[in-house]
Amino acid sequence: MAFKSHSLRRFISHALKYSREQRRPYSAPGDGVIPPGKRQYVPSSGTYPKGFLAGSTHVGVKPSNTKFDDLAIVASETPCSGAAVFTKNKFQAAPVTVSRDILRRRKGDGIRGIVINSGRANAVTGKKGIEDAYTMGEATDSCFSDKQDDGNGSRTLVMSTGVIGQRLPVDKIVAKIPSACNTLSSSHSAWLSAARAICTTDTFPKLLSRTFTLPSSPNTSYSIAGMTKGAGMIHPNMATLLGILCTDVPIAPSVMHTLLSSAIEKSFNSISIDGDTSTNDTVALLANGAAAGSLIESQSSPDYAELQEILTTFAADLAKLVVRDGEGATKFVTIRVTGGASYADAKRVASTIARSPLVKTALYGKDANWGRVLCAIGYTEDVEGVVPEETSVSFVPGDRSPELRVVVNGEPEAVDETRAAEILEQGDLEILVRLRSDDQGSEALYWTCDFSHEYVTINGDYRT
Repeated sequence: MAFKSHSLRRFISHALKYSREQRRPYSAPGDGVIPPGKRQYVPSSGTYPKGFLAGSTHVGVKPSNTKFDDLAIVASETPCSGAAVFTKNKFQAAPVTVSRDILRRRKGDGIRGIVINSGRANAVTGKKGIEDAYTMGEATDSCFSDKQDDGNGSRTLVMSTGVIGQRLPVDKIVAKIPSACNTLSSSHSAWLSAARAICTTDTFPKLLSRTFTLPSSPNTSYSIAGMTKGAGMIHPNMATLLGILCTDVPIAPSVMHTLLSSAIEKSFNSISIDGDTSTNDTVALLANGAAAGSLIESQSSPDYAELQEILTTFAADLAKLVVRDGEGATKFVTIRVTGGASYADAKRVASTIARSPLVKTALYGKDANWGRVLCAIGYTEDVEGVVPEETSVSFVPGDRSPELRVVVNGEPEAVDETRAAEILEQGDLEILVRLRSDDQGSEALYWTCDFSHEYVTINGDYRT
């Protein structure tokens, strides 16, 4: 009996030691405190677009949330142009259906704002869910001073995020919308609070802003701001997750959707955390023209081309924050594929690598298992020009020191395992795939993270 008791004590001691060793600083704390390693991504100030306001309040959409804001509004002081891209998941959430209908009926014009709740997704909730989404939008309309009905319906887009299959406590939400409206402000703290209110398993609010100029108005300072949420159920087929982008540039409704769609392709549609495409994915762009200047109404104008580049870069930087906050993630990984027969081909290869559970678990285990990368390249569908004898793979450290070549022209290199371990120990790294031995062909970038034990824990407990 003494022997068994000693063995039990030793087992418990080892189990506790293992538990302490496995405890990671990236776990989403229940008290809302941002993990130390993520604080660097939260801005302490910002420059926000003229005429846009943000506000938030606590509703308690999810019963376990007793104190954190979970209802946010982003609004323009004047009617603005609007566009959005939505999930391609066949089970589309009620707010996706409703927001698409609002934009269609209004032809992207006369939009005043966006109302967002977290806690419940209002997805797979039937006709009542559709009614609830319309109710949220119409209740938010009442916050605006010009309440006259122009015959085109609601002017507020609707977004929801959280648990699928549960109806919203819509009466509680509607009762609190005036409170959220009363907090509307152009201040940094208001924008940051709104960004925090749309979070679910996120460990930090994702908010960016910056200023820029355009060719036709070199002396005019324009601003763009964006917030996004997402840490799991992230894989592009759309859009990805929830995102709100606002700018004070004057943009005609007729070019808004093309402008946004092009930016999304190389930003929110180039990230993956777990390969799952949400029912609620929406990214919206609002432009109110409050900074004045020439109206952008042609895709052939220099202003359009410049803004397209600015918007794409901005959206990519915002999307990267989602990957950095991937559920349980310990690494931010860039997948760079060069030498593709086309951009689409290069992107398909990068996407396949980013979605591979075997690649992602090897990254978590700090194992330079390049065979898994080659395997993913090899089973990528609908891609031309993958020739094993011309394919090379390298690991590139985040500090941009020399790359570690593990496969060159289809032949394995003698890998320095110590150097490989040093690279995979870093929080940021790149997997570089060359599909050709020369410098020809197209390049695509994709951003992903690793899979950890914590990802399983978070998603195993999600509904509670």
